[in-house]
Amino acid sequence: MTQPNNLLTRIFQGAAVLAIAALCVGLGFWQLQRAADLKASLKIARTIDTNVVALQTVAQPRQALGAQAFNRTVSVTGKYIANFRAPNQDDGDGVVADWEVALAQVDERSAILVVRGLWSERLLNPEIQQSMNIDITGVLVASQSGDRADNTPGVISRLDSAVIVGLTDLDLYDGYILARSESARGVDLERSRVTEEKLNPKIPGFYWQHLSYVVIWWLMAVVVLYLPFYRRRVTP
Repeated sequence: MTQPNNLLTRIFQGAAVLAIAALCVGLGFWQLQRAADLKASLKIARTIDTNVVALQTVAQPRQALGAQAFNRTVSVTGKYIANFRAPNQDDGDGVVADWEVALAQVDERSAILVVRGLWSERLLNPEIQQSMNIDITGVLVASQSGDRADNTPGVISRLDSAVIVGLTDLDLYDGYILARSESARGVDLERSRVTEEKLNPKIPGFYWQHLSYVVIWWLMAVVVLYLPFYRRRVTP
């Protein structure tokens, strides 16, 4: 009875070792896939998609922007119901200036922030009224995370709908539109347009962290597979 029991024990131990090693290898591949997904999302975030799509096809109010929505060129029609100054904004040419940011109501219940251009040119289109539909085309950009100024009446600290959520009952879109063109009643609204901030080409630390976890999990798999042989060597 002893030999069969020993055989069953060894089979069980061997199966357990293989299962643990397989789990470690699987976790390593999972971390590798996460690193690949992160790198792919960064590539998407750095590329401006010039194909124009309707805003509602890539984003929804009260939902965080998905990777498929970053830097998409979108079109939407809405009414400008509020205007803000966004100080100390840095454009793609490194020029720091105050920007004019409007809140565009795009349907009965939702709205999105739109960067129209320089604050100094805010009086160039006096014909615009709050009851007028504006056709907007621009780049959908993720919300800013760092404040550039203080929140005061008529001033927003950063380009982020979260800072104005208490000023309206409308459902707000995440991110904002950097307007490339505007038209009202078929007539283009001419003004200078600001460009996107220079996109950071660096791969963030999370990418390398995922890769380090790949190495750790695979090393653990090797250790798990080696331990039974090590025990046999040291067992008298």
